[in-house]
Amino acid sequence: MPSQRSNSMLRALAIRDFVIVEHMELEFDSGFTVLTGETGAGKSILIDALALVLGARADALVVRQGAERAEVSAEFDIASTKAVKKYIEKQELVDEGGSCLVRRIIDASGRSRAFINGTAATATQLRELGELLVDIHGQHQHQSLARAAAQRELIDAYGKLEAQAEKVAIAHRDWRDKAERRRAFESNAAAYVAERERLEWQVNDLTQLDFKAGEWPELTAEHSRLAYAASLIEAAEFGMETLSEGEGASLAQINGVIARLKNLLDYDPKLKEVLEVLEPAQVQLQEAVYSLRHYQQKLDLDPKRLRDAEQRLDAIHSAARKYRTEPEQLPEMLAKARARLDELSLAGDADAMRNLEDAARDACLAEAKKLSAGRRKAAKQLAGKVTEAMQALAMGGGVFDVALNALEEPAAHGLENVEFLVSAHKGMAPLPLAKVASGGELSRISLAIQTITSQVAQVPTLIFDEVDAGIGGRVAEIVGKLLKDLGRKHQVMCITHLPQVAACGDQQWQVAKSAANGKVSSKVTALDKTQRVEEIARMLGGVKITDTTRKHAAEMLKG
Repeated sequence: MPSQRSNSMLRALAIRDFVIVEHMELEFDSGFTVLTGETGAGKSILIDALALVLGARADALVVRQGAERAEVSAEFDIASTKAVKKYIEKQELVDEGGSCLVRRIIDASGRSRAFINGTAATATQLRELGELLVDIHGQHQHQSLARAAAQRELIDAYGKLEAQAEKVAIAHRDWRDKAERRRAFESNAAAYVAERERLEWQVNDLTQLDFKAGEWPELTAEHSRLAYAASLIEAAEFGMETLSEGEGASLAQINGVIARLKNLLDYDPKLKEVLEVLEPAQVQLQEAVYSLRHYQQKLDLDPKRLRDAEQRLDAIHSAARKYRTEPEQLPEMLAKARARLDELSLAGDADAMRNLEDAARDACLAEAKKLSAGRRKAAKQLAGKVTEAMQALAMGGGVFDVALNALEEPAAHGLENVEFLVSAHKGMAPLPLAKVASGGELSRISLAIQTITSQVAQVPTLIFDEVDAGIGGRVAEIVGKLLKDLGRKHQVMCITHLPQVAACGDQQWQVAKSAANGKVSSKVTALDKTQRVEEIARMLGGVKITDTTRKHAAEMLKG
């Protein structure tokens, strides 16, 4: 069994009323799993179901005859797949921690519904998520290696160039931002000039006002005191006269009452209760008199200060009306106007902006050239190793190459587009990988690439269909061993007709088709050791299985 595997993998697949599958629930293991069975048993239906739940195009034809709807759900362990977690977070989907449940329903009318972790999702979201979870190699939609972006990312990962690629992306973004600001300035130069003139006048006007934050409440309070100074002085004098200085003042009368009651305490102690109420009142009245006297001494009738305060208030109110804001907001308005004026001053020199743009472009170009050098080295190494692997996979004379097609201008991903080219056999013109005609050849080339780049590949689950098309014997054994080796780093599944490939599996499933009540259905059985011998013997010997065939099958399994 493999000793080193990614924790991330396809855990389970549940299928209901899909094509010829009535109901099926499968639990998956890590390592290398082979799916075998008679031709027409429905082996590819499992892959079709998985492709469907990961965003493949669907219509009413996938619904099992007589059923109302088809439903497929897949559960993935994503504990160590950072890209998937990041995607779920970016799309604001529910994060279930270390697992991800994807579900899709197709009704008999062809209408589709999809869910990711219980949240409604689009088919596009399923496809984007699926590209991070599963690669299906063969004649299917989920072929990331056929996508230009995936080819570029693979080269960068193989050459350990991700950090440099990120530097290029950042430098390119800085260059484009500066270019956009320069273009915006040049196309709106007149508007910028008008805005700058308006702001300069506004800043000058508000600076002359010299209105500081916090001045407004102090100014309004001072104006109120000055405006009502006479009334305040008169009120303070009246209070002191009534309480302590006038004839019959309250404080003097209370003092008299307290003195008289104290003289009579010896005759009736109950008077003490009255004194306990009056004495605190005496103290409080005395304190009130002291406070009024102190307040009166500070009050001053100053007509000039009052006029100054009124003029200051009038100037502030006038400015507030002019700029249509509240008086207390004027200091903040001045700060914002100054900040915007600074921005316009920095951006107001077209030549300076053009120089900044050119410097940013040069910086981007310098980083992109470093990336290009790394890509050339990685492309040469990968092309040589894949070409070598192709010779052992029934593609003698075939060549794999990585074209770096130069761009006229630096892009966010560098100075070139990356394109995988393949000549499957000697003498054939190289074609883009996506245009390789044979599904078997495409699968084997993908197998060679995945095996060589398994240390850096990000997709945790790899599925190979038709990988054994047109091969046999020694080549089939090589394919099986490559898949088994690949299973040490990834979860690998392969549909195969070849016993040499099947014997290399860490586990084996048999797909069988049966008919009952006029309906055809497909089922999958996980085989134990004895059952594997019988199945591989069937693959070796056809309909009639002999003891010799079984012995051969057992020997193949011992490997």
